[in-house]
Amino acid sequence: MHPKNIHNTPYDFLALIKSLDTLEKFVFTNTFGNLTLDFSNPEAVLELNKAILKYYYAVHNWDIPKGYLCPPIPGRVDYIHHINDLLETNASKSIKGLDIGTGANCIYPILAAKVYNWTMVGSDINKTAIAAARQNIETDSELSKKIEIRFQESNANIFDGIIKPDEYFDFTICNPPFHKSKEEAQKGTLKKLQNLKGTSDLQLNFGGQSNELWCNGGEALFIKRMIKQSISFANQVGVFTCLVSKKENLPKIEKQLNKIKADHTIIEMSQGNKKSRCITWKFKT
Repeated sequence: MHPKNIHNTPYDFLALIKSLDTLEKFVFTNTFGNLTLDFSNPEAVLELNKAILKYYYAVHNWDIPKGYLCPPIPGRVDYIHHINDLLETNASKSIKGLDIGTGANCIYPILAAKVYNWTMVGSDINKTAIAAARQNIETDSELSKKIEIRFQESNANIFDGIIKPDEYFDFTICNPPFHKSKEEAQKGTLKKLQNLKGTSDLQLNFGGQSNELWCNGGEALFIKRMIKQSISFANQVGVFTCLVSKKENLPKIEKQLNKIKADHTIIEMSQGNKKSRCITWKFKT
């Protein structure tokens, strides 16, 4: 993980339980004598997230509708730290970022506001997610001053309709849907649950709706579409960034970036055994 990530060490379950007592019933001692919880249990993961946000980030009353994506916070804040490295700015500069597909959890804007005091805009095409995201920030006076949630009316557009004329963002951030179909997402879920020694139930331990988990063409096509559409906003965004879950998609993505002559970099990231990466690009000014 990034050296600035406060989640570099195992979860302090005793401290988390002290912060949120509803977590306690999900925590148990494993065969190695360590406190842990069943990560294949969606309810347990949700309570863990609530406790982490409350204990480390002073976020109270965070919640998501049933079945919506419950993000692993250590990996999400890692992405935020890497973006901070990219910006290479001094503390006096005001930073504004755009989260594409913020989801009901609104986790990137929340972490960006809490960790770096950035101003954020979160966008989504799902009205239920929009309502939940707004509720999550409206219950916190600090977040409500720093975060704005915008509804994307067109499924075809990513930036158009969200970025206003003459508006400037220092960066964009995105965790794209990575499966090509519902069936592919279900297969991935089943494998994940088996690895966690959970049940064969197709309920993701971290949840997720269709627009959060899959789209036509999957991750590669979504990012390629984002790259094409970013050209029109070259003067309104400092650096575009996006997570790439599948390493085999990188050649297609880099080919698209070379085609439009954008400067780009790949940032390798990891959380435990999970490997991921972030693609960044910007246009010559």
